[in-house]
Formats: sequence, structure tokens, C-alpha cells
Amino acid sequence: MESRIRVVVAKPGLDGHDRGAKVVARALRDAGMEVIYTGLHQTPEQIVAACIAEDAHAVGLSVLSGAHLTLFKKVTELLAERDAGDIVVFGGGIIPDDDLPQLQSLGVAKIFTPGATTQSIVDWVRANVAAKTG
Repeated sequence: MESRIRVVVAKPGLDGHDRGAKVVARALRDAGMEVIYTGLHQTPEQIVAACIAEDAHAVGLSVLSGAHLTLFKKVTELLAERDAGDIVVFGGGIIPDDDLPQLQSLGVAKIFTPGATTQSIVDWVRANVAAKTG
């Protein structure tokens, strides 16, 4: 029996706007995935701890504050340190196109920028995370 995809959705840093994160969390849940939403103002350490505790297959980070390079870097580093580098990291928010290559080099698999549909996010998670759930 194939297990359900488990996704942690997190709002790192001081950004207090979580409507988009909640919309994505609901879309993933409605698509049959198990979703754990961490809430606002999470530290990278809290996010990684939640990913490990929840045995997550993926973590989606929503960053609107402009601190995306620092926050994504810290999360990917902590995942690697905790032997959890197999957790797929993706995200979204207000992220300049010029920063996308740097995020990819940090191990971020995908960034969804404003205008991405919830269906495109669901489809991407299914296609890129499902193989890891066996």
C-alpha cells in the first residue's frame, strides 16, 4: 500500500502574512495529501524539527519578507545536518527571478512565484514527491 504524501507547510521568519500558505496547505490536503501547517513566525530550527517529527516527504516554505535566501539556506543546511536531506524543499512567495538560480543551488527544488495556480503546485508535488513515499 502506497503511503500518502506528507507535506509540512511553514512560514519562516517574521513575515505575518499567511493567507497564501493556508491556501496551498488546503489545496494539498484537498488533493489527498497529509499536510501539517506550522503557523506563523517559525524559525528554521522549528521547521526542520517539525519535518523530522512528522516524517515529512516535503516542506513548502512561504516567504514574503525578502529574507528568502537566508531562510531557505538555513532550512536546507539544517535538513542536511539532521540526515533529512531527502525531504524535498519547495516554496513560494515574493521572490525575484534573479534569486531563483541561487535557491536552486541551495537545494530548493522549486519556487512558485505569484500567479502560480494551486493545481500547478499540487501537480508538481505529486510528480516530484510521490516517488519518495513508497
